[in-house]
Amino acid sequence: MGNYGGIISLVLMFVLFYFLLIRPQQKRQKQVQTMQGGLKKGDKIVTIGGLHGIIDSLDESKIVIRCGDGSRLTYDRSAIREVTESAPEQA
Repeated sequence: MGNYGGIISLVLMFVLFYFLLIRPQQKRQKQVQTMQGGLKKGDKIVTIGGLHGIIDSLDESKIVIRCGDGSRLTYDRSAIREVTESAPEQA
């Protein structure tokens, strides 16, 4: 029974790490990818550096952000942390 106790504790530790560390990180990463894939022109966004702006144009890998003073900055899509306000739907 001593040999099985060590194996069981290792399996239990792996299961615990999976549910406490690995799985939540995978869920968060999937949410971020979904958000970044659904970006559209006019969305108000925040970058990972803290820049607030509005999406002016976008392509597969880059976006152009219009900032407060009218300047335009180009960023990678992966630099977007969150969408604060979604653009109104066009009918």
